[in-house]
Amino acid sequence: MLLHGCGAITPAPPVARAADAGPELPARTGHVVDEADVLTAEQAQALSHRLAEAEARTHHQVVVVTVCGFDGETIGGYSRWLANAWGIGRKFYNDGVVILVAPVQRQVRIEVGFGLEKALTDAEAVMILYRDVIPRFRAGDWNGGIDAAVTSILREIS
Repeated sequence: MLLHGCGAITPAPPVARAADAGPELPARTGHVVDEADVLTAEQAQALSHRLAEAEARTHHQVVVVTVCGFDGETIGGYSRWLANAWGIGRKFYNDGVVILVAPVQRQVRIEVGFGLEKALTDAEAVMILYRDVIPRFRAGDWNGGIDAAVTSILREIS
């Protein structure tokens, strides 16, 4: 399945960068960055509002990012690079979470900052993916899968 936001017409030209500069990242425009265009504007806005409210309440920052590719990286390397480059979470607490969705590659990852690993372990993150997210994605329900991930993550870290 080709998605509209992932270059169904023509891909964007590559950007020249230094070899050690890391992957090209989307611009951070808020709590939800939907580069793959899998959410409607209303869904993205509602999710962004929900994540902003949760951050105000818990001080833990959660962002959702959809991308069309990893620019030569693995999903794990890309998500860590993204979290660090964007400064997700508070600097001295390292308490951010990135939900990274790559629909074309059929991959999804929950990247948890070290400061939240007791509240949201790697095992819990994987369980959220297999229990809440992947079944919805397989049914074509991108918003439902992302929303379920956010619900489960906020429950664990609140």
